[in-house]
Amino acid sequence: MTRPKLIDVAKKAGVSATTVSRVINNYGYLSEKTKSKVFAAMEELNYQPNSLARSLHGKATKLIGVIFPTITNPFFAELIEEIEKACFADDYKLILCDAGYNAQKEKNYLKMLQANQVDGIIAGTHNLGIEDYNKSGLPIVAFDRNLSDQVPIVSCDNFSGGRLATSELYQAGCRHIFFLGSANVANNLHPTNSRLEGYLDFIDSVGLTRHVHSVAYSESAAVKKAIIKEILQKHTVDGIVCTDDLTALLVIQISQQMGLQVPQDVKVVGFDGTNFLQTYHPELTTIAQPIPEIAKLLVTLLQERINNPHQPLKQKRYELPVKVIRSTTSM
Repeated sequence: MTRPKLIDVAKKAGVSATTVSRVINNYGYLSEKTKSKVFAAMEELNYQPNSLARSLHGKATKLIGVIFPTITNPFFAELIEEIEKACFADDYKLILCDAGYNAQKEKNYLKMLQANQVDGIIAGTHNLGIEDYNKSGLPIVAFDRNLSDQVPIVSCDNFSGGRLATSELYQAGCRHIFFLGSANVANNLHPTNSRLEGYLDFIDSVGLTRHVHSVAYSESAAVKKAIIKEILQKHTVDGIVCTDDLTALLVIQISQQMGLQVPQDVKVVGFDGTNFLQTYHPELTTIAQPIPEIAKLLVTLLQERINNPHQPLKQKRYELPVKVIRSTTSM
C-alpha cells in the first residue's frame, strides 16, 4: 500500500489541495464543515502531514529534541517519561537521542535534530562545549548543565540535597561520614557538583573530618565496586553519602558481601528517589528529586523560548526543592 498524499485527501474530502493545506496549517478562514470533511478524510486515509515540509513553510514542526546520556538509568528513564507526558499534553512529540558519554555521538545527534527542524531541544548531556549548542540556533533548555547565559537551567536544589543527606547520617549517629560521587566543585558546568558543596558545608559546620572520594557518574559498576571495597577496607566508615541511588545500592551490596550490617555498621543515603527505586528497594534512604515538576518546568520553559526566542531570560537558574525518603528499616 502506498502512503497517501495530500492530493488523495483533497479528492476524498471533495476540496482542493490548497484547502487541505490551509486546514493542516490552520491558515485563513475555513468553515467548520470544511475542516471536518478534511480531518475525516485524513483519518480515513491515515494521512500524516510532513513535519519537515511544514518547517520549510515557516510552520512549527511540533517536534522536540531530547538529548540525554542514557535511558537505562532509572532516573533518566523516569525523567524522560515525564517530559514525554508534558510534551504530549501540549501536542508536541519527542525525538529521543541517547548520546551516552560520547561527544561525537552527541554532536551527530545535534546535527540530526537541526536537519529535522525540531522546534527546540532539552539537553541533559555533558559531553559537548557551549559553542556547539550556540551554533545550532535552536531554542534550548538545559537540565543540570550550565550551557550559556542564554540557556535556562533546571535542576533540583543539589546543595540542599547534599547537606540534607549528610545531616540525615549525622542525626542517625554517624561521625565518620564519607562522600562518594562527582567531586569537582570547581566545575560550574555541572550543578550536581553542588551536592559535594552541601556535604562539605554540613561536615564543616559540625566539626567533622572531610572524606571525599571521587567517582564519575559515568564510571562502570566494576570500577565503583572496587572503590567502595577499598574505602570500606582501609577506612573507618559509619556513613556514606552517594550522589546517585545506583551507587548507593552498590555500597549496600559490597558492605553485605564484606560481612557488614546495613544500617547497623554502615548507613547509606542515595540521591534521586525514583518510583522504581522506592518500589523495588525500599531499604534505601534517599534524597528525592521532584521528577514530574522538573519535567513540566523544562517543557514550559522550552515552549516560552520557542514562542519568544529573542526575549531576554527572566531567570537563568531554576532549582526545585528536594526531600528525604527514609528507608523502611531504621537508619
